[in-house]
Amino acid sequence: PPPAHHHESRSRVCTQKKAIEETRDGLHPADHFYYADEFNLSWMPTLKAIWGPKGQQVMIPTPAQPKKRYGIGAVDYHTGESVVLIRRRKRRREVAELLEALLEKHPTGIVHVAWDNSNTHEDEEIEAVLRAAAGRLVLLYLPTYSPWLNPIEMLWRHFRREVTHCELFPNIKKLVEAAYDFFARYNRCPWRTLSIIGSNPAEIT
Repeated sequence: PPPAHHHESRSRVCTQKKAIEETRDGLHPADHFYYADEFNLSWMPTLKAIWGPKGQQVMIPTPAQPKKRYGIGAVDYHTGESVVLIRRRKRRREVAELLEALLEKHPTGIVHVAWDNSNTHEDEEIEAVLRAAAGRLVLLYLPTYSPWLNPIEMLWRHFRREVTHCELFPNIKKLVEAAYDFFARYNRCPWRTLSIIGSNPAEIT
């Protein structure tokens, strides 16, 4: 594409990014701002470079029939707390469940959720949650194909490094348990999550 096309794309991305960050950083004390996204959870171990004896290839065991689960989650940019659901399917219903869980967690104030514009994020089930929230839920859409603008991606990366890299669990149930345990542990020390996602609450407040 001609340079002008790139210039327009960058301009649009910068405009959306600025609008979302202004909402995030100018939040009312009673409100909450989340970044949300989905991730795949496979029984097949994720791989990374590891040390091994010289001249020997390290073998990572794999399941005969790798099963999958799907995670949908959100992280509070101000507090570092996360809400993560792991389900058998990745549908609009599961996305709506996450939004309902955030509203249940915060019975007062406005909950802002920034995520990408996946088609699972725009549907009648999502609209139904919005209507039921009666103005307490605001959805913000990140620019297309810009995962680097979503800090929760860094939390997913840290999760894989700590839980799934080169690790074969006895079964999919144990993998799901380990995933929930990871997010529960980090919710007990949310300052670690703030560091992972690059948030500085001192600057925000």
